[in-house]
Amino acid sequence: QVQLVESGGGLVQAGGSLRLSCAASGRIFSINVMAWYRQTPGKQRELVALITRGGSTNIADSVKGRFTISRDNAKNTVYLQMNSLKPEDTAVFYCKAVVVDDLIGARDYWGQGTQVTVSS
Repeated sequence: QVQLVESGGGLVQAGGSLRLSCAASGRIFSINVMAWYRQTPGKQRELVALITRGGSTNIADSVKGRFTISRDNAKNTVYLQMNSLKPEDTAVFYCKAVVVDDLIGARDYWGQGTQVTVSS
């Protein structure tokens, strides 16, 4: 019903920047929350940043001051601007959207994941 397409991942040197994008399409009445998670082997998927439709944000302590989340509600798109990247930021980043439609109700949808690799 809903597709999330991520882009912007890749390889970057420590101290560099990347911007991730995630665009939602399909049967959407509204999107309450959009968020970015990351996961490395052997570890749980962790919340990196979250933004509500109204613009309220939560940022993980590990990336606070370096990462910024934003969204364009008209485009159903969320962004993650990542600055001052560190090797420990290396992970697969996943986009999540909490989507409301008139049939299913509120439901989580996930993007396919995009690899971010930070070299030293």
